[in-house]
Amino acid sequence: MGEFELIERFFKRPARRAALGVGDDCALWQPAPGMQLAISSDMLVEGRHFLSTVDPARLGHKALAVNLSDLAACGAQPLAFTLALALPRADEAWLGAFAQGLLQLADAHGCELIGGDTTQGPLNICITVFGEVPPGDALLRSNAQPGDDIYVSGTLGDARLALDVFRGTQSLDSDAFAQARARLEQPTPRVALGVALRAIADAAIDLSDGLLGDLGHILQRSNVGAQIDTHWIQTPTLFHEQPAGVSPLLSHLPLTRRLDLALAGGDDYELCFTAPVEQRELVHAAAWETDTPICRIGRITAEPGLRVLDAQGQAITRRFAAFDHFA
Repeated sequence: MGEFELIERFFKRPARRAALGVGDDCALWQPAPGMQLAISSDMLVEGRHFLSTVDPARLGHKALAVNLSDLAACGAQPLAFTLALALPRADEAWLGAFAQGLLQLADAHGCELIGGDTTQGPLNICITVFGEVPPGDALLRSNAQPGDDIYVSGTLGDARLALDVFRGTQSLDSDAFAQARARLEQPTPRVALGVALRAIADAAIDLSDGLLGDLGHILQRSNVGAQIDTHWIQTPTLFHEQPAGVSPLLSHLPLTRRLDLALAGGDDYELCFTAPVEQRELVHAAAWETDTPICRIGRITAEPGLRVLDAQGQAITRRFAAFDHFA
């Protein structure tokens, strides 16, 4: 099976909203009048971002999900994406499952595959995603304000917990491992919440490298500080009758371990966002309307620096290291 047959069989689909989709040198897309394009790229490399044993359908899902999560953090509505795919060989069964997972998530978000590239080489997946957002409505890392509440969506720590099981440093029963593994391999991009937070939230970021490390990017770009209270890690908060904040799967672990997983675990692909105190009702309404659990975890401060407090309000001084590709 050659390159063009591979594309034809597994990835070519009729153009829907695109003026020209897969099959030419370029795709053509006409932005809606008065809208800005939001564009992001993410690369997944075998052995670095995923294990060789991952189900290809789940890998297809995650490859697009991590990109949709970037759009969510910007408050952008997904439109389309391109796929650059390096494969060791043209394995039809693998490609069929990968394309199914990829395109099923794409269809769920109305996100159209409009082009890309394929080649032979070590397994590597690079997606560029395009979304739209009204001018002035994008959620930016640079707009957090002193006094803002800090929130996270969903639960944190599951993905890192699953990774530690794979590494042999953590044990879980089969049901718990299946739940944690699903969070690692099939994250849920919070697109609906991101769109609903336009004109409500001030700043946002998606959590890929760990909460404290990613929040640090907001603090740096906004020239502010933050105080994080860890009561939500010790006693999970319920919102909309769903757990939010720390994963229930972490409840049996020692507190120091829960802190590490929730604050610096990585691969959660939840949203961390800030919003003015007076917007709390609207924030909760956005979470309710989009069926997304949220948890308020701290506040933005005018004083620079990031302080993590224990349940008694005392500073936790030990260091939490975020993931760094080149560290």
